[in-house]
Amino acid sequence: MAEILDVLRTEQKYRLNRVETAWMIHHLSQVMCQDAHGSPEGYSVRSLYFDTPDNSDYFDKVDGYENRRKIRLRIYDSKDQYAKLELKEKQGKLQRKRSLILSRQDAECVCEGDYEVLLKQQTEFALELYGRMKQFVYRPKCLIEYDRKAFVVQDNDTRVTFDTGLRASEACSELFAENLSFYPIGVDGFGTMEIKFNRFLLTYIKDMVSLPFCVQTSASKYGASRNFFLGKDI
Repeated sequence: MAEILDVLRTEQKYRLNRVETAWMIHHLSQVMCQDAHGSPEGYSVRSLYFDTPDNSDYFDKVDGYENRRKIRLRIYDSKDQYAKLELKEKQGKLQRKRSLILSRQDAECVCEGDYEVLLKQQTEFALELYGRMKQFVYRPKCLIEYDRKAFVVQDNDTRVTFDTGLRASEACSELFAENLSFYPIGVDGFGTMEIKFNRFLLTYIKDMVSLPFCVQTSASKYGASRNFFLGKDI
């Protein structure tokens, strides 16, 4: 399975409470289409993050380095037969995300630290991931899950997501488990709105995020979750 997705875009994050989130969802739903992969109630996202023994990716975020990366394995349902192994790299104001589609069996191997399955892909990106994860001894560190509602504008390749109910677990080998115990992360009632776009931000979205309660944040879900387990501020 050698499908590779490669996206380069600008991402903006905003921290909103329940009332602000509901207001935004109501108004954006009038002018944007619901994500075709979701439902009116939204869907869940589960990601297993990898890091080095000295947590270099985590501390790059804490220290505010301009160029940094994250490696994660993502599914949307415990019954999924496929997973996306993703390398997300921040390059100045832009975010590049490359995704490698893995079978469930190969994804389970990666969860256990067996990266040899990546060599079967025989693609340049798979070899790059394999080399990086082996050279820097990446290991599963944190499993996170949250609820998402998403809206898109296909013509302009713009996507707005609302993520709530962030929760985390250190049961890193249990990516596909149906019943997991999670710790709630962050302040109850708050979530994250993310706006992702390529060339320019549509005017009506720009006007909405110019409202006083829309304050940008750089906090990441991975950072907040590792912060919970490591007991550090981020």
